[in-house]
Amino acid sequence: MMLRIGWFSTGRGEGSRGLLRFIHDAIDQGRLDAEIEFVFSNREPGEADGSDRFFDLVRSYGLPLVTLSSGRYRREHGGGPMARHRLGFDRDAIRLLEPYQPDVCALAGYMLICSGEMCRRYPLLNLHGALPDGPTGTWQSVIWQLIESRSRQTGAMIHLATEEVDRGPVLSHCVVPITGNGFDQDWEALRGRDAADIRAAEGEDCSLFRRIREAGYRREPYLILETLRAVADGRLRVKPKAALDSSGKPLELRYPAGLPLTEHIEAALAAE
Repeated sequence: MMLRIGWFSTGRGEGSRGLLRFIHDAIDQGRLDAEIEFVFSNREPGEADGSDRFFDLVRSYGLPLVTLSSGRYRREHGGGPMARHRLGFDRDAIRLLEPYQPDVCALAGYMLICSGEMCRRYPLLNLHGALPDGPTGTWQSVIWQLIESRSRQTGAMIHLATEEVDRGPVLSHCVVPITGNGFDQDWEALRGRDAADIRAAEGEDCSLFRRIREAGYRREPYLILETLRAVADGRLRVKPKAALDSSGKPLELRYPAGLPLTEHIEAALAAE
């Protein structure tokens, strides 16, 4: 049965457009038995150039677009941090999305933390740029933690969004070595230097930082695609609070947690 996908994205820049384009093309070319049932954004038309370009792409595909500005919502409800308004905003979003019945929803460049109510309403697939037992936080924070700990590998995972950020049940993961293939020279250049000093002096211009980011970034669209494909063909089963294998066993019982997709992703990259 065709997988029905809800797509959540703030649509800020080229990365958000690239992810939508990548999955749409896979569906259009018959590589993924699915349809994108709707696209939801927490920005509205006219709010920012980046999201307007994202909306143009959504419309060019003929996909239903649903928008609710989190910035406007926050201003109209007394201001302050978005955390104060998270539940109310999500309840309004859920009401707007009532006509749709997605099997899963992908958080693809969606810049809000979802409330528990939203997480219970939909199985929300979230991409995190680290292995299941790896660092939490933003992708920038993850990379600095990898440099500080002198890690030999990183990766990415898809997990179900919960109220505990970056720690929901894991559906899938891929491993990314960060030694060899140019990495060793960058590691050697930083020998004896403290990660905090490197960050202060070079920031994201650090060659090793950029190399680690590029290695993960290349694989992230494929991890999303292969995970959705696994859900579509029954190798993964998802519920709002559970990630299961085809037999109904929780994937968190594996180590590392989730379905390993490294071989599929490396084969796809080699075929590019």
